[in-house]
Amino acid sequence: MTTPTKGRRDPVTIMKGKRIEIAAKAKDSSPITGSMESNSLFTRREMLGMACMAGLTGLTGILPDAVAQTAPKRPRIACLVSYWGLPTSHADWIVNKLLDGYWWKGAYTPSQVDVVSVYINQFDTSLLGQKVCKAKNIPIYKSVGEAVTLGGKELAVDGVVIVCEHGNYPTDLKGHWLLPRWWIYQQVIRVFEQSQRSVPVFNDKHFSYNWDDAKWMFDKSRELKFPLTGGSSIPAYYRKPEIELAIDTPIKNSIVVGDAADEGAFFHCADVLQAFHDRRKGGETGVKSVQSIRGPEAWNWVERTPWAGNLLEAVRKNFDLKPGYFQAGRQSNLCIVEYKDGTNAAVISGWGAGWTYAGDIEGQKDPTIVSMLGWPGPISQFHAANAHEHWIIEMMLTGKEPFNAERLLLSTGIVNNYTDSNWENGRYSAVGRRIETRFLNMNYHSTHGPLFNSGPRPPNTPYIRGFVT
Repeated sequence: MTTPTKGRRDPVTIMKGKRIEIAAKAKDSSPITGSMESNSLFTRREMLGMACMAGLTGLTGILPDAVAQTAPKRPRIACLVSYWGLPTSHADWIVNKLLDGYWWKGAYTPSQVDVVSVYINQFDTSLLGQKVCKAKNIPIYKSVGEAVTLGGKELAVDGVVIVCEHGNYPTDLKGHWLLPRWWIYQQVIRVFEQSQRSVPVFNDKHFSYNWDDAKWMFDKSRELKFPLTGGSSIPAYYRKPEIELAIDTPIKNSIVVGDAADEGAFFHCADVLQAFHDRRKGGETGVKSVQSIRGPEAWNWVERTPWAGNLLEAVRKNFDLKPGYFQAGRQSNLCIVEYKDGTNAAVISGWGAGWTYAGDIEGQKDPTIVSMLGWPGPISQFHAANAHEHWIIEMMLTGKEPFNAERLLLSTGIVNNYTDSNWENGRYSAVGRRIETRFLNMNYHSTHGPLFNSGPRPPNTPYIRGFVT
């Protein structure tokens, strides 16, 4: 839970002029774009609130304090992104939904938070982000610290959203995309510690390409007691059939079939796997080992491993694909995951089935198969992650994680070991080494209900912004 706010300003305090004091400090920070002068004025919502209270005071004698204290507070959010452009940057998908609302359970749902500041790491090439912030009158700050303090000296927002996916960043030999997730996150933590309070944090996709950084990120959330979420949007995407595994399902083995072409795509698969597999009987016990096999040897492993071959064949038949369809695919990437409680799982690269989970359940003759299908695109991918934004906002409002953040750490660890498996002493091998994952011995019990979107899907049309992009 979020720690109590030190010196929190209630709505009455804001209306007595403290907002102007905050804005004055923010103005000194020289944001890159957006009109800071508007921060020294009351928002339209506050002006309407003051007008209503003035009327109530004159007509009924009710004190302004009594009315203001009952008004719900919209969380103020700082959005910290790597790059914001078209056609597929996650910043565009996520931040715009926090601004304009999103599609949830078959209907448009207004946002319940206010984006009050933005930081863009690759500012010069993020022309779309600049346009959106200018149109919405949102200041873009030059540093992470200024964005979360609104140019002041202490934390001044109620939530932080970090979206570091896409941009012109290099990859290393192992295939890690060197995105600045940890770099941004640790600057947020510095402000939390200096301010002696913290707020909920969302971190898009995995924590970091580096395990030590990722573990530090998770540990800081527990040390400072703030809710943390993020990960892939695929586990919360539309499902066919629309089911969630019951808690304590007696899973024996699991696979996920999906695009696993690179680190980012593989994380989607690993997080889908963990979102289903951690609901097994007894809860999560941690991962014992991870191994990567690439190329023809991946299919040899599937053939000599009955549980994996049977589940893959069930997926093929479920989609009415011809025999050998997956083996004839573009790329053969395989990740073998052995859990500490003896259950097994694998991510198998494959196209034509979206992201599909298949589980061998004790007492059931046929595997349980759940698919996440119909990913929109390319420009209409704006609608791809609506459920993601729904749960971001829920966490900002309630201060509760929508699911165990341990899941994201475990998914991150699986990815890190998967990319390391094919490398040893500076040499690459298509048949990777089996890595004993002694740091992935975490335990937790999944208790959340269904998180996925359902009902009619949004119109498959580009997002209308009101200006030329």
